[in-house]
Amino acid sequence: MGSNPAAPTILFPAHLPVAFENPGLPEFPAGGCGWMFRRVWIGMERSAKRNSVDIGEVDILAPNLKKRMSGVTSTVFRLVPVQARSLRIATVGPAIPSNIPQVSLLEVARMARRGPSGVRVWHARRNIEMVAGLLLKTFLRKRLRLVFTSAAQRDHKPFTKWLIGRMDRVIATSSKSAGFLEVENTVIHHGIDTGLFSPAADKREIRRRLGLPETSVLVGCFGRVRFQKGNDLFVEAMLRLLPDRPDVVAVMMGGVTEENRKFADNLAARAQSAGLGERILFLPEEKNWDISPWFKALDLYIAPQRWEGFGLTPLEAMACGVPVVATRAGAFEDLVADGETGRLVDIEDIDALTHATVELLDDPPMRAQWSENAVRHVEENFRIEIEADAINAIYRDLLAAS
Repeated sequence: MGSNPAAPTILFPAHLPVAFENPGLPEFPAGGCGWMFRRVWIGMERSAKRNSVDIGEVDILAPNLKKRMSGVTSTVFRLVPVQARSLRIATVGPAIPSNIPQVSLLEVARMARRGPSGVRVWHARRNIEMVAGLLLKTFLRKRLRLVFTSAAQRDHKPFTKWLIGRMDRVIATSSKSAGFLEVENTVIHHGIDTGLFSPAADKREIRRRLGLPETSVLVGCFGRVRFQKGNDLFVEAMLRLLPDRPDVVAVMMGGVTEENRKFADNLAARAQSAGLGERILFLPEEKNWDISPWFKALDLYIAPQRWEGFGLTPLEAMACGVPVVATRAGAFEDLVADGETGRLVDIEDIDALTHATVELLDDPPMRAQWSENAVRHVEENFRIEIEADAINAIYRDLLAAS
């Protein structure tokens, strides 16, 4: 890739709008800043090769400007293909699976100021994505309507409040997160793909494939291993109840960052010292996008979080016919029907968490009934199509208003 003699020289950020409207690699000044701009530009051009849709035909942009897998990333990757059935939408960002409609960052920067419907919608879910939307709108003069989805259940910092105040529409993922917003908002719960997350046709075969005990009663706890997720509470509950229930095996699965390595190692050591190393399984994070088989393999799911933004795992478990014991963190009170699809307990109440788990483990008929209730509950209230339709309605309002 060589430089383009006709391309402008990039000396200051103010020159970028001109550069984006010209093909080829611009000339950058010598020195550290010039090297940085050049590397960013080359990276954007390389990412353009992943394009799967024509930016000129896109009305909605759903950015995912984070490479590492997270709950927000999962939301974007699940929703966009469903939304694309009825709207012209694409995501933008690094490491996007090839089956998801997408455009590159460079194409977004170079896109026409007007979209096919006049304006385009930019749907941010992180601060950096709100900043990017504002830059595109004010600096590169793109005609955009800005949407932000908030899952946070805490007071927002001043800068975040400032960003949110400049959005055209704001979505909250739960009644709790809505309570921390100082602007008008719409509550739209997350949904899941009930075609993917559904009861197992043959649970023993799935367990065999995953290397799990085929005939045991399996209790699971999935997600990042860290203090806020309450993994230690899960292990403590298992240490209390497993000795009297030889048919029960616990499965904890999730990624461990270096800063949380000691925390995770201590949990494994506790299980070993209690003589339960073979019955409390510590498994690494599932690297595949599809984690539904792990939920289908379970008999009971525990969500012991101390803090959670939203928390999809109880929904994923219930959709697979697995009752849930959850704390009142995140959106769990909105998701779990207490006494019908699972039990809700107070945060860090280890006695209540253990008791609720024992109740379901020791009563197979009740567990079976709640399993049926859970599947119906998710089908009626939390299918991903319900979420997609509600968000698409907001997009249509913004596009029509233009």
